[in-house]
Amino acid sequence: MSRFLKLLALQRWDDHRYYHQSRINQSLHFISAVSFLCAYVVLFFDPALAALIAWLVSMTTRQAGHFFFEPRGYDHVNQASDEHKEAIKVGYNLRRKIVLLSVWALLPLLLWLLPDMGGLIVPAVGVQAWLHDVGMAWLALGVGGVLLRTVHLFFMQGVLAGLAWATKILTDPFHDIMLYWRAPLHLLRGELLDPMHHVRGH
Repeated sequence: MSRFLKLLALQRWDDHRYYHQSRINQSLHFISAVSFLCAYVVLFFDPALAALIAWLVSMTTRQAGHFFFEPRGYDHVNQASDEHKEAIKVGYNLRRKIVLLSVWALLPLLLWLLPDMGGLIVPAVGVQAWLHDVGMAWLALGVGGVLLRTVHLFFMQGVLAGLAWATKILTDPFHDIMLYWRAPLHLLRGELLDPMHHVRGH
């Protein structure tokens, strides 16, 4: 258990210092975390709606922060190149995210063109039923994406590393709120980048 907790803490620390230097990204992660917690609650009584909230609000704000606002190039805070950070990232790096998000974007179109998914499901009748099917497909994609990367990490870095990453992903909303609730205040003061004094002195 001690090693598991150390791995979890290390993954959280690396994720924060390498990929959350932009105050805009941090603020978007705060919004994402709050909406993810809403999705967690909704999951108990409407899984399809929970997935729609998670993907349309939580994931879009979260990934927009990474793709559009997080600094690229050489990381002077951590003395690391962007290529190095992408190569060592435990979870989904930008290349893997592009693949995942491409599947996410194509699923609604696939369900529109092939409502019965080749006989796998009952075809939706009307927009509301189609949205329900989209939500369930996105839920399956989210669960599958986490499980696939977790098992992949089992073989690459060991079972504990994979379980630590899966735990990190599921608990990120709680952790992100604790880390980034002040980010919008810093942003309102005109601070676009976190000075990361706690990282430089680590």
